[in-house]
Amino acid sequence: MSRSSPQALMLVDGYNVVGTWHDLKQVRDRDGLEEARRLLIEALTNYSAYHDFDTRLVFDSQYQDTGSKRDVITRNLAVHYTDFGQTADTFIEKTCAAFRNDLRKFHQRLIVATSDRAQQLTVVGYGAEWMSSEQLAVEVGNALIKVRSKKKPATKNSRRFLANSLDPVAQQRLSELRYGKGK
Repeated sequence: MSRSSPQALMLVDGYNVVGTWHDLKQVRDRDGLEEARRLLIEALTNYSAYHDFDTRLVFDSQYQDTGSKRDVITRNLAVHYTDFGQTADTFIEKTCAAFRNDLRKFHQRLIVATSDRAQQLTVVGYGAEWMSSEQLAVEVGNALIKVRSKKKPATKNSRRFLANSLDPVAQQRLSELRYGKGK
């Protein structure tokens, strides 16, 4: 079965987001960078699926002597680790430049999430939409609230009262006691 084209291609500057989101900064400082990355991946997995975005979370590997690496998390999320000597900014800029000449631009949005001001100006110059890391946090939170509200039952559960969980004979006996009919 073929998949329809996602609504948008979203590029996320991973370490910028980790350094901007209050909760992720606390996790990074307390439990380490790996745990903060894991939580960000989890949040973006849900957000990307909810909005049907093709999200690419980009982390710098510029100081590690390793080649680039791409981990596909879901059909909506892939994590990219840049080449040695390459920054996430460079990766994002190259992707924006390639997208500008891609026919997908006519039916798919390109969104870049970062709070790096220089990066913002560059990607907007390539025709991409810009979203601050703080705005992404708000969007992720709103999507989570919407998903949770859809899962709540529409009607109140009548079994939430103790009397409603009793068998009919016990309910009848309680009713009689309440109205003074039983002894």
